Amino acid sequence: MAMAAAMRREGKRLAPLISSQPINNTLRSSLTSPLEQSSIGGARSISTQIVRNRMKSVKNIQKITKAMKMVAASKLRAVQTRAENSRGLWQPFTALLGDATSVDVKKNVVVTVSSDKGLCGGINSTSVKISRALSKLNSGPDKETKYVILGEKAKAQLIRDSKKDIALSLTELQKNPLNYTQVSVLADDILKNVEYDALRIVFNKFHSVVQFIPTVSTVLSPEIVEREAEAGGKLGELDSYEIEGGETKSEVLQNLSEFQFSCVMFNAVLENACSEQGARMSAMDSSSRNAGDMLDRLTLTYNRTRQASITTELIEIISGASALTG
Repeated sequence: MAMAAAMRREGKRLAPLISSQPINNTLRSSLTSPLEQSSIGGARSISTQIVRNRMKSVKNIQKITKAMKMVAASKLRAVQTRAENSRGLWQPFTALLGDATSVDVKKNVVVTVSSDKGLCGGINSTSVKISRALSKLNSGPDKETKYVILGEKAKAQLIRDSKKDIALSLTELQKNPLNYTQVSVLADDILKNVEYDALRIVFNKFHSVVQFIPTVSTVLSPEIVEREAEAGGKLGELDSYEIEGGETKSEVLQNLSEFQFSCVMFNAVLENACSEQGARMSAMDSSSRNAGDMLDRLTLTYNRTRQASITTELIEIISGASALTG
């Protein structure tokens, strides 16, 4: 009797282990191929791996944008003083000749100053829009408007719809630090290659790191200056000056026009370089903040996905244990 009771107790203890359900689960797991097992087990870890890779790429982008912001700040400090000092070159010409933006002439040349590199906000698009507006404003049956482009970004935009109107294109101006001698040679090349009655220089005047002012400066040809002087107005005061050195009035106006153009070009290039670095600083700062916000969202998504995966695994373990214990 005692032996029979012991056998009944042992049978009850071993009954859950030899039930049909655990045997079926064991056979099913043994018949599943290793590839299927890895795919089934890896399906939960794919999402976390993708989020982890995305977080890594966003961190790398944030490092790059922060570095570019510091580089732009360093370049801005180097060129800002030069740009402020260059404003004294063209201001006397404005006081003497005025800025005759509304003078009606037949041959207009729009000199668009832009950058060679991007990631600097909308300064290049602004210059291109103003250049196109000037071209439309000075268009007519007997009028002609040509473009002289400084910088790769303005060239890429204007070449789409105004390729036949581009008279001259120059790039990589800021590859080396610019000085007045280099800009004066550049201005001389422009004057030799284009015929003009009025040169309209479009650039971005630096005001602060977060603000730049689109500006248009006009340089008239000696013939137009002489015509406007005879007509009176601001340029009529030129006749009150005495000419010394044996030069004629036309020669003086020719030299004055060329010197004015080189001074305005020098200031325009430096002002636009300042605006470019300031806009790049602002753009990279915004990019760094956006990368930080994206990183926070990805971290939250990663934690939620990881917690869901852990919860699923715990549920499976508990379900398996409860199945074994009956």
